[in-house]
Amino acid sequence: MRNLRRSGGFTLIEVMVVIVILGVLGAMVVPSVLGKTGEARMKAARVDLRAIETALDMYRMDNFVYPSSDQGLEALVSRPSGFPEAKNWTEPYLKKAPKDPWGNHYQYISPGSAGAFDLFSLGADGKPGGEGEAADIFAADL
Repeated sequence: MRNLRRSGGFTLIEVMVVIVILGVLGAMVVPSVLGKTGEARMKAARVDLRAIETALDMYRMDNFVYPSSDQGLEALVSRPSGFPEAKNWTEPYLKKAPKDPWGNHYQYISPGSAGAFDLFSLGADGKPGGEGEAADIFAADL
């Protein structure tokens, strides 16, 4: 009967060894995962820019022009006013006004510097220029 009681649980040393092993594994995994968040946000911004480009192209197919800079990307969410008039706007092209993974609005300029429009994110710092995660991400570069 005494032998059955002793084999029923873990000793303090066994529990401590397991905790140390989990701590070592956590120390190895967590930095590699945390280091990838900036890269993941940049990839998410690129995917968003492609989706917004598609919505802008659909808007153009329906209304024959892209929204003006004044109308902005909000024209993809609700019927825009002003010039150019959106004669065939029937339903939203996007569910809500898009924001980049850092919580800033995507930038839209029409006409663009090298095409019909410029579409970009200002990156993590929300300011023009920058390097790494703070670098601007342009739809034209995708």
